Amino acid sequence: MEPHYYSIDINWNSGRKGLMCSPELSSPEASLGCIEVATPPEFPKGIPGIWSPEHLFTASVASCLMTTFLSVAENSKLDFGYFICHAKGKLETVDGKMIMSEVQLFPEVAVANDTEKTKAIKVLDKAEKACLISNSIKSKVLVVSTILVDAASTIRETM
Repeated sequence: MEPHYYSIDINWNSGRKGLMCSPELSSPEASLGCIEVATPPEFPKGIPGIWSPEHLFTASVASCLMTTFLSVAENSKLDFGYFICHAKGKLETVDGKMIMSEVQLFPEVAVANDTEKTKAIKVLDKAEKACLISNSIKSKVLVVSTILVDAASTIRETM
């Protein structure tokens, strides 16, 4: 596979806040490819309610798990009703440096029966191992999966 590049531009606005944009992202849902970013409120002059690098780091790991899961699920012909994932990133001081030491992911998948549950467990395991962002960082990534079996679950088209 050829290398891929992803372009991001950051423009400082004021204080501890700026606007992050990508010329590659320009859909209406993505606000013309831009999001506001700031220092998180736990730091001096941090701003609450705005995406921080720490949130983006955690979101990158979680969204990669989701997109990898969706790809593996499609290839495995897994019928599932939904995929959701709660994520928590842990920022701490280690050896005198502040680092994102851990990302905890709590994916939940709904399937209609036990056969699909077995398949879903395998798909999540494969997605966890293949997630390129998780494989690219030194932070510990902990995945605690939940598979719900609900015969009345509405199975959505995955692609």
